[in-house]
Amino acid sequence: MQLESLNLNYWAIAPELITSLAAVLIMLVDALSKRGARKANAAISLVAIALAFIAIVQQEPAGSYFNGMVVNDPIRLFFSITILIVAFLAVLFSSQFVRDEGLPPGEFFNLIMFATAGMLMLASAGDLVTVFLGLEIASITTYVMAGYRRYDVRANESSLKYFLLGSFATAFLLYGMALVYGATKTTNIAAIKTAISTGQVLYPSLLLIGAAMLLVGFGFKIASAPFHLWTPDVYEGAPTIVTGFMGTGPKVAVFAAFMRVFADSFGTWQNPLGTQLRGTWLAAIAVIAIITMTVGNVIAISQKNIKRLLAYSSIAHAGYALVGFVTQNFAPVAFYMLAYSLMTVGAFAVIQMLARAGDQKVEVEDYAGIGFEVPKLSIPLSIFLLSLAGIPPTAGFMSKFYLFKSAWDQAPLMRCLVIAAIINSIISVYYYIYPIVVMFFRPLAPGFTRPRVSWATAIGLAIALAGTLYLGLLPDRLLSAMERSAKTQTVNAQVVAR
Repeated sequence: MQLESLNLNYWAIAPELITSLAAVLIMLVDALSKRGARKANAAISLVAIALAFIAIVQQEPAGSYFNGMVVNDPIRLFFSITILIVAFLAVLFSSQFVRDEGLPPGEFFNLIMFATAGMLMLASAGDLVTVFLGLEIASITTYVMAGYRRYDVRANESSLKYFLLGSFATAFLLYGMALVYGATKTTNIAAIKTAISTGQVLYPSLLLIGAAMLLVGFGFKIASAPFHLWTPDVYEGAPTIVTGFMGTGPKVAVFAAFMRVFADSFGTWQNPLGTQLRGTWLAAIAVIAIITMTVGNVIAISQKNIKRLLAYSSIAHAGYALVGFVTQNFAPVAFYMLAYSLMTVGAFAVIQMLARAGDQKVEVEDYAGIGFEVPKLSIPLSIFLLSLAGIPPTAGFMSKFYLFKSAWDQAPLMRCLVIAAIINSIISVYYYIYPIVVMFFRPLAPGFTRPRVSWATAIGLAIALAGTLYLGLLPDRLLSAMERSAKTQTVNAQVVAR
C-alpha cells in the first residue's frame, strides 16, 4: 500500500499528539524536579488542553485520514470540545486535591492528560481498531486514578472492581468487533455502513450477534442498566474529583463512538438486513433506556451518601442520553452531554471541597445547615443539583427539552420512550431537592469547619456555573451551530466513505 493512499495528515491528530506529549513532558518535569512541581504540572496540562482546543476547532470540516482510522466530522468536533472542557476543569479542581491529600502531583496530571488523549481518540475514531485503542487508553488511566489514594482501602477496592468488570466488558466489545469484521471483512466504520447498505454482508447472523456484543460493551462503559452494577461502588470509593472526571469525560467519549457506530454505521435501512439491524438495535436501546432511567432514579431516592446518589443519577442520565439515539441525530445527544458534564463536574468539585481530604464528609446529613455558612459552595451546588433535575432556566432543563422534543418529533413510534423519560425526570426532582433542603433548612452540624477554596478551584467553579446558566438561558447560538452541522452529517459521511 502506497503512502499516498493512506492519506497521512498529522494535523488531523494534533489534539491527541498535544495531550500525549504534554503527559510525557509532565513525567520529565516530575522526574527532574526535586519536589513535586504541582503548579508547573497543572500549568503544562492547562496549556496543552488549550492548544488541543485550538487544534480541534481549526480542523477541516470533513475528512478521513490514516486509511480511515481518523475522521473529522461534527461528531468529533462537538464531543471533543466537551472532553477538553471536562479535562480543563478537572485540572483546575485537581490542583487543590493533590495538595490537600499529599499525593504525588506529577503522576496524577500525567494520568489526566493520557486519559484525555484516549478520549479524544475515541471521539475521532473512524475504525473499530481506533475505537478499541482509544477506549483502552482512557479506561486504563481511569482504573489507576480510581485507586490513586493508595492508603484508602475503599479506593483500592474501587480500582480493582472497576478494572475487573471493565476488562470483562472490554472482552465483549472486542469479540463483538471481531464478529462484525467476520461479517463485513472490514473494521472501517464507513465501510461497514457501505457493506450493510449495498447488501455485501457475508454473514448476516454474525453481524447481528456482533452488534449485540458491541451494545453490551458500550453499555458498560456508559453505565446503562443492566450493566451499571459497578457504578455506585466505584464512584463511592474513588476520590471525589476522580469520580467527577471519570463520570463525565469517558462517558462523553464513549457516546461519541457509540453514536458513530450505531446511529451512523448501523443506521442504514435500504435493504432487509439494514432494516432488521436498525429495528433490532433501536428496540434494544429503547428498552435499555427505560430500564436505565427507572433503575437510576428509583434507587437514588434511598441513597444517603451523596456520591452514591450522584452515581445513580449518572445512570439515569445515561438513560436520558440514550433517548437521543432514536433520532439518529448527534446534535441532541452532544448538547445533552455538554450540559451534563458541566453540572456534574461542578457538583463533584463542590463535594470534594466540603468532604475535605480523605472524603470525610460525604453523607447528605453532613451538609446540614451549611447553606448560609458557606454560600460560595452551597449556592453553586444547589444550582448544579437543580440543573441535574431539569429545573429551568438551567442547562439541565434546556438539554432535556431539546433531547425529548427531538425524539418526539423525529420518532413518533418511540413517543412512549419520551413519556417514560419525562416521568423519570419528575421522580428525580425529589432526591436532587433533598440535599438543598438539608443545606438550607437544617441546623448546622456541630464541629463544622469552613473549607478553604483555592483560586484554581474558584475559577473552575465559576466556569462550570457560567456554562450551566449560559446553556440554560442563551443556548440558541450553540444549538443552531449543532443543527447546521447535523444537516451536513450525511454529506460528510459520504465524503468519509470515499
